[in-house]
Amino acid sequence: MTDLELVRLALNARKNSYSPYSKYSVGAALLCGDDSIFLGCNIENASYPCGICAERTAMSKALSEGKKSFKTIAIAGSSGQKCTPCGLCRQFMFEFAPELRILCSDSEGNFSVKKLNELLPEGFGPHSL
Repeated sequence: MTDLELVRLALNARKNSYSPYSKYSVGAALLCGDDSIFLGCNIENASYPCGICAERTAMSKALSEGKKSFKTIAIAGSSGQKCTPCGLCRQFMFEFAPELRILCSDSEGNFSVKKLNELLPEGFGPHSL
């Protein structure tokens, strides 16, 4: 699976977004250690804190299927800006994959590559307890 293919999957996953409040659809495609892929989209809720971001949706689906090893996640938003994970998602993903590669894409598929530990330096995880 190439980075571009993973970004295209994330772009396509935006189609399932439920974002009536922000009007900002996000898709994610998570590549696991065994090369399986899990997709996610953002799901908003009238009670705003009940919503969930695309990357946490994808990782939660993978975790619920017993996956514990993650290589790369592509995140694609619906604007001209490259979509980066919010702070809550950074912390959530850090718990399981501090070295995770993140492909941050805009709505056209232009992307940059980051490492999670760059986006969340000195992150709090199991080692912190």
